[in-house]
Amino acid sequence: MKSTVVSQFSAFIQDWVPEEASIAIAGGNQYISYIPGRHDIKISQGQPIPSGSITERVYMQKSKVESLVDKSVFGVPYYGVGYPIQDEDTGFTGALTVILPPEYTITAPKTLSFIAGRKDDIWVPLSVEQIIYIESHQKKTLIYTNDGCYSSKHPLKALEPRLSGSFMRIHRSYIVNISYIKEISRDVASNLEVTLKNEDNTKLVISQNYVQRVRNILGF
Repeated sequence: MKSTVVSQFSAFIQDWVPEEASIAIAGGNQYISYIPGRHDIKISQGQPIPSGSITERVYMQKSKVESLVDKSVFGVPYYGVGYPIQDEDTGFTGALTVILPPEYTITAPKTLSFIAGRKDDIWVPLSVEQIIYIESHQKKTLIYTNDGCYSSKHPLKALEPRLSGSFMRIHRSYIVNISYIKEISRDVASNLEVTLKNEDNTKLVISQNYVQRVRNILGF
């Protein structure tokens, strides 16, 4: 990643986190960008990644990590939330960590059991187990089940964190129920796609931005 891209990426993320948060981006074995917030643990560009840090744990687990880190790592305790970053085109592997005060806690949103779906002027409580996939299309959220298609007032970004681990984002426009995936194959353009277990054997493309995440979740 070029430094200008990293700076823009950091600035974009900063708009979405609390003012007290600092943001650290690592690439390889060092930090390549750091934007201090009110809770500043004073990371320097080029500083090696220390043992026990959230960044190190993200590298080891290759997944999101959130935890309290004591002062033995940076001299200042913090609560960190780290995410892996990968770019298959450039081969870049790194991590982004949001650094918060140690007293900060993240309350996970309650997992949904039902989603209200609308068809014409009727609202139906849809059990999440019966949902095959959810699509964002022309600023509308569409929920597909074997009983038909319903609309929802909630965007994908609001639904995704409240769905169970049985659901997986494969594209900016699609969230699929893993239980309804029949197979994963390649289309004529060599893009990965899922075929679903529904009447139409619906095929949905896995976008390049989500390929590695899908591989990690399903283990292939």
